[in-house]
Amino acid sequence: MVFSITPIYAAVLGVMSLALTYHVILARARSHVSIGDGGDVDLATRIRRHGNFHENIALSLVLMALAEAGGLGSMWLHGVGLLLVLGRPLHAIGLAHDRPATFGRIAGLSANHIANLICIAALLRAAVT
Repeated sequence: MVFSITPIYAAVLGVMSLALTYHVILARARSHVSIGDGGDVDLATRIRRHGNFHENIALSLVLMALAEAGGLGSMWLHGVGLLLVLGRPLHAIGLAHDRPATFGRIAGLSANHIANLICIAALLRAAVT
């Protein structure tokens, strides 16, 4: 099976991953903290943004690749990819230690969940037909 759509979004999300990684590295260098957050709220927030991205995006890309392999149409796949590419930065921007419910946090994670649900529905449809 040749994947043509999922790799595009995996590459873009990979760049986002690197950006979040360097965002943490810069804060670690500034605060001189190697492990953990050292009580630095800014560093802790950056670590959570990075962690949340990776906790969610791995499954999303697996679901997307399986849906593509199962024949999900290109329009749907691009929709899923765009939800991820737009949603993950929204979530990262909205994730703040002093505001548990921001528009960005809710909209970003919702976009991620909708993308996953589209792929899950496609996988279940392919499994029963």
